[in-house]
Amino acid sequence: MGKGETTKLDIIQKAAPIFNQQGYAGASIADVMKATRLQKGGIYNHFNSKEQLALETFSYSVRLVRQHYAEALKGHDSAPNQLIAFMTIFQQFFDAPPIPGGCPLLNSAIESDDAFPGLREQVSREMKHWHSWIVRIIRGGIKRGEMKSTLDAKATATLFIACLEGGLMLSKLHHDPIYLRQAIAHLQAYIASNLSENNSSSDQSCVACAQLDSRDTSD
Repeated sequence: MGKGETTKLDIIQKAAPIFNQQGYAGASIADVMKATRLQKGGIYNHFNSKEQLALETFSYSVRLVRQHYAEALKGHDSAPNQLIAFMTIFQQFFDAPPIPGGCPLLNSAIESDDAFPGLREQVSREMKHWHSWIVRIIRGGIKRGEMKSTLDAKATATLFIACLEGGLMLSKLHHDPIYLRQAIAHLQAYIASNLSENNSSSDQSCVACAQLDSRDTSD
């Protein structure tokens, strides 16, 4: 990697938390200058505009998130256990996010609108990728006889994303992890109720253990 590419990557890495925490509108080039210790010209030498910097920063952030998901799924062969691993890594978006500020998809989806169509398109594309990923996991489980054949993979993936992102949004809003934990517990129960008869005993034990790990213990 040449010096110019190294500098550009350094700018992206240091700008990622700024955009993820403050949003496109709230973040300024002055903030990026302070984080990178570069002058405005040094930043615009690698990016044509603030919009280009924001888009490349978002791409970097979601690649990092994908890597976390891929690592979480390693060693889990069954669809139910893969979905539980997915939720476990998602919990980290509140406890210890890979990018400060939490889930870049949630943050960018809330902010993206007609004023920033490039970001909106990129967020939509990434959300579809995430949805398709979960659909493939569920359909694989149905094909292998791990989950009920009557399960609607697309609808379940939508429920999965809505519960996780909604729970995370409420937890961030109230500074309380219980909302995300409750969403995860609901999804775990949903997974257990849709296991096939041949796999219900062993996988329900795994789901039950996960529920114990994620429940609120403050009361």
